[in-house]
Amino acid sequence: MAGKKEIVVAEKAPRAIGPYSAAVKTGNLVFTAGQLGIDPERGEFVPGGIEAETRQALHNLTAVLEAAGSSLACVVKTTVFLRDMNDFGVMNVIYGEFFTEDYPARSAVQVARLPKDGAVEIEAVALLD
Repeated sequence: MAGKKEIVVAEKAPRAIGPYSAAVKTGNLVFTAGQLGIDPERGEFVPGGIEAETRQALHNLTAVLEAAGSSLACVVKTTVFLRDMNDFGVMNVIYGEFFTEDYPARSAVQVARLPKDGAVEIEAVALLD
């Protein structure tokens, strides 16, 4: 294998729902798995719909990045998966609370269904600190 990869275990984020890692580091990059609006302590979605799920997904993403040795400030690209594109405006407001300057590139798409019927899932690619 040309490069090395290091599996990231994020104790403060929800456990994986399948055979995947919370994140993988390689070179000076970290690639995260998509994060849902699941409370890591309860293992269930936070109540409150798209607003609460987006906020929790971003808290979970923060925990994964920190476990990898990175942060939201180092994110270069995010992908936001939405159950309903009509929720884009609400998601965008919450997203703007977490990314306040030097915004990462972003894609946002509506999907047919998310794991556990979530409203939003967010993944990122970030530089290592």
